[in-house]
Amino acid sequence: MDIEDKRQLNERKFSDWENLSNGGRRYWLEINGKHGWKARYVKEVNALEETTKFYQEVYDNKGKLVEIHEKFPLDKGHRNVGG
Repeated sequence: MDIEDKRQLNERKFSDWENLSNGGRRYWLEINGKHGWKARYVKEVNALEETTKFYQEVYDNKGKLVEIHEKFPLDKGHRNVGG
């Protein structure tokens, strides 16, 4: 799979993205949960569209980031960041 194929696949899987200064991209997808909470799945890739980082952000019903779960390159488990 070449870079363009990988990019198109990421663009289909994730609803939003931004270009990074290192030539890579940050993709994300937000999922609404119960009681007004939401989760954001974030995938960061390098210029070759290779995954460098993948994590989940959890937001409370007021939109405040309360937890991060780093999953790649090393699963660090959930980390409370507030709330």
